[in-house]
Amino acid sequence: MSNVSSEHADQAGTLRSLSDHLSESPRMNAGVNQAARVLSVTSGKGGVGKTAVVSNLAVALGKMGKKVLIIDADLGLANIDVVFGLAPQFNLNHFFSGQHSLSEILVEGPHGIHILPAGSGVQKFTRLDSGHKMRLLDDLETLPGDYDVVLIDTEAGISDNVTYFNQAAQDILVVTSPEPTAITDAYALMKLLSSQYHEKSFSLIVNSVRHSDEALDVYRKLTMVSNRYLDISIDYMGGIPFERKMYESVRCQKVMVEMYPGNKVSQAFEQLAKKLVAETGHTEPKGSLQFFFKRLLSLGSNA
Repeated sequence: MSNVSSEHADQAGTLRSLSDHLSESPRMNAGVNQAARVLSVTSGKGGVGKTAVVSNLAVALGKMGKKVLIIDADLGLANIDVVFGLAPQFNLNHFFSGQHSLSEILVEGPHGIHILPAGSGVQKFTRLDSGHKMRLLDDLETLPGDYDVVLIDTEAGISDNVTYFNQAAQDILVVTSPEPTAITDAYALMKLLSSQYHEKSFSLIVNSVRHSDEALDVYRKLTMVSNRYLDISIDYMGGIPFERKMYESVRCQKVMVEMYPGNKVSQAFEQLAKKLVAETGHTEPKGSLQFFFKRLLSLGSNA
């Protein structure tokens, strides 16, 4: 065990040195908005509507005039492009295999949203090594555009990639549903990130609720257990109502906030977007977008 720890410490030292070197480069500031907010949207259990939250939140922010970048970090079973009805020619699998740059992969969605799509059905990149992480860092710096918000759509569960991207983000938005298994898995994810990766601050979105009290009840349950067993804080971001039209929008490959702008679900996402924007100037996140890049590099020691 000590050998493994020593090896990771050596890697971390090397990567931190590289990070310091990169931070001194003028290129670090090219096309990067220092006020950008980087959020990972994650879940312990699949099927809770995490990607729907990412896509609808992105469009709601785009409609507010915010410049948004989505990174599809589900590198084995990606579907953010499907939700938007896009058919990108290239994806992150092509990037990690060295065939294309991120700029060549970048596609545009509704309201000027930029998307870095991932591949599906390829297991090779479901656990990124330090080389892949460093290449991702290097190319992220070259992306065009000043982004206000970066949304990372992680895969579900507690894989290495999930913990990696959650650590790198400024804020962690945990998506769950009122189902007992989803609540249990959301708690398990926060427990892992807290106990092993020292993450202490989370935000909670409860999807597919029948009424607002149901969302608050889920929040209270998770807060009660975490206060007893974990040293973390959970910020309640709200609930997204259950709506059968959501299935229709998925089939039509068009997000709710565009397809049904006056619907209660669309209004909930718009309120969530406004809350995130309002909090930007009042929170003390782990860093800016530039910090996200540097943090990605330093986290290469987890490979």
